[in-house]
Amino acid sequence: MLNSKKILVALSFAFVTTAVSAQNAAIVNGKAIPKAQLDRLIKNSGQSATDPKIREQGRELLITRELVIQESDKRGLTQKEEVKDQMEQARLGVLVSALFDDYIDKGGITEDDYKAAYESVKSQFGGKEYKVRHILVEKESEAKALIAKIKAGAKFEDLAKANSKDPGSAPNGGDLDWVSDKALVPEFSKVMVTLKKGQMTDQPVKTQFGWHIIKLEDVRDVKVPTMAEIKDQLKQMMLQDQAWQKAKFAEMMKKMREKARIE
Repeated sequence: MLNSKKILVALSFAFVTTAVSAQNAAIVNGKAIPKAQLDRLIKNSGQSATDPKIREQGRELLITRELVIQESDKRGLTQKEEVKDQMEQARLGVLVSALFDDYIDKGGITEDDYKAAYESVKSQFGGKEYKVRHILVEKESEAKALIAKIKAGAKFEDLAKANSKDPGSAPNGGDLDWVSDKALVPEFSKVMVTLKKGQMTDQPVKTQFGWHIIKLEDVRDVKVPTMAEIKDQLKQMMLQDQAWQKAKFAEMMKKMREKARIE
């Protein structure tokens, strides 16, 4: 006859084991690695938390970490002074980075910082944009022949579609759309900015790509964005500036020292 008490104990144990397994990503030598830890790892990596392959890779990484920690403890490595010092330095590095990020997020970047950054880049948005077409060919003689055809009445756009070697603009009749003179090679830009609206170059222009026939269709002033419109970009620019970071870190430390009681 079956022992109902033993069956109940066995079922209870199986239920608890299943529940524990559901809460943990893995158990290494009796040490549980919580599922929440795996979730955080994947979230911080910016990858999909529902991708089984990503989850398995994350799980393997956590298992490897735990094995390293356990084996290091077993060998007494974590008790060695030099190892303790290195671990403390690593911990300090993480804390310094976290502290600086928190300082920046909670008002570390002032309006004066934004204004200074804005003034430093505002000039880059100035100037003009040019609505321009071109025909690119390999030989000067080809370009001169096409110029003669255009002057005789042929349409610039049609000749660009049929003859231009620029795969990006040829299908559109040589149209480069609105461009800054800074975005083009100097030889091209130098001639383009001298043209009047509707004017075409009388002579081919030589660049590293070949020979160009250039036609200017229109010119307009570049709209300068307001500081508010590019505030996020300004913040990223400052955070990537090592000199700015160094100055801000010094500012943060100065404020901390002024508040601290140091004997």
